[in-house]
Amino acid sequence: MNSQVLSTGLLIAALSVAIPAWANPAPAVAAKGDAAKAQKIVNDVCGACHATDGNSTSPAYPALAGQHPEYIAKQLGEFKSGARKNAIMAPNAATLSNDDMLNLAAYFSAQQPKPRLAKDAALVAEGQKIYKGGNAGSGVPACASCHGPAGSGIPVQFPRLAGQHAKYVQSQLKNFRSGDRANDGGKMMQVIARKMTDHEMKAVAEYINGLR
Repeated sequence: MNSQVLSTGLLIAALSVAIPAWANPAPAVAAKGDAAKAQKIVNDVCGACHATDGNSTSPAYPALAGQHPEYIAKQLGEFKSGARKNAIMAPNAATLSNDDMLNLAAYFSAQQPKPRLAKDAALVAEGQKIYKGGNAGSGVPACASCHGPAGSGIPVQFPRLAGQHAKYVQSQLKNFRSGDRANDGGKMMQVIARKMTDHEMKAVAEYINGLR
């Protein structure tokens, strides 16, 4: 057997063991859309906050470039249905058809993410420990178990995190903890976030911001 194939298989097996059973929701249906058909909506609506290349400049709005299309389509659908609450996204998603959502997902997933630089080295070091190893004392699992060592996520199941705005990541963790965001499969993120301190959230978010 090719050594590279064997190594890949061992890595996948290791990650599978590291992921708790409750943290493995049923995968979403693979999203397939036409990126070209999304251009007008991107130019007229999405680009104002997320930028037309998906690399938003404001931490209030998530970067979408390179995100898994299934995740983008799922979030748009849940903004529309009300499963995920957001005063800005709800009215924008309300006008989208299912095809629009798939097309937008295809468009943004095809954009090239721009790397960001983490600013606080000490905070990054703390965040790295939690991201890669979790916190056994409080029961926080390693973020890498689901989102991957480099923050690339697992297509269909877990979103890409690498390079996401630190303030946005922190705000979403707090929303999961408070229950203001509750569209996570099996309440996975709500359970995890409730075990995290504000400082841990800030540290993890800073580390994620610098991942590529």
